[in-house]
Parts: sequence; structure tokens; C-alpha cells
Amino acid sequence: MTTPTPMEATFDVRFYETDALAHVSNTVLVGWFESAREPIFRMFSPTLDLQNWPLIVASYKVDLLAQIFYGKAVTTKTYISRIGKSSFDAYQELWQNDTLCATGVTTMVHFDYKSQRSVPISDDVRAIMESHFKELNVDG
Repeated sequence: MTTPTPMEATFDVRFYETDALAHVSNTVLVGWFESAREPIFRMFSPTLDLQNWPLIVASYKVDLLAQIFYGKAVTTKTYISRIGKSSFDAYQELWQNDTLCATGVTTMVHFDYKSQRSVPISDDVRAIMESHFKELNVDG
């Protein structure tokens, strides 16, 4: 099996993203993860045409593993961890100072807003997604 290619994005931690405990607020991570999914959005809509948007978020989960602090950039690594007929999971990691600080999984659906129905993921998009596929270890 080949090593998956992560889609990476780096963000500077801004002062206002910190909370009273002097670390990054947990609410900020969801925004970073969404911003880091832009390469996935472009797989489905290369011009990011909001009038014909093809995706909808079905669920997301974020696990906080270590504190994140102001003054050092963070890097997200985004992979595809599941591909179904019309839905997929984006698995993301957030790193700071070589420490894995958080992980997240977002389930997205290829969606036609006009018909209000899911639609199959095309073979072309599926092939691109597979180059970023990372098998997740599931306990149990």
C-alpha cells in the first residue's frame, strides 16, 4: 500500500484565538479544519462556485489531545479516511511543535441542493481522493 499524501495547511495562531487559560480555544480548531479542507472542496468544485455548491457536512468530531499555544504556527494534515457511494470522511490532524494536538473526522456528502438529494461521487473525483486515502486504526 502506498503512503498517502496529506493536504497541508499552516495557520498562525492569533492572539484573539486564545482563551482565559492562555491556550487556543477549542472552538478555533473547527474553523482551522474547515479552512484546511479547501483542497477537498476544489476536487468537487474547482472554482469554489457557491451558487452550485456540491457538498454538505453531515457530522464532525474533534478530539483534543494536547494544548495549543499562541506564538507558534499550527499545521493541519488532511486525508480521506473513508469513501462511500456519495459520502466520505475527511480525517485531519493538527500539529504544533511536532506534537499531535488534535484530530478530527468530518463526514461530508456529495449533495444536489436543487433536488435535496445525495449524488454519487464521480470516478474522477474518487481517483483524486484515493491518492490522499489514509487507513485509520480502529480500536476494538
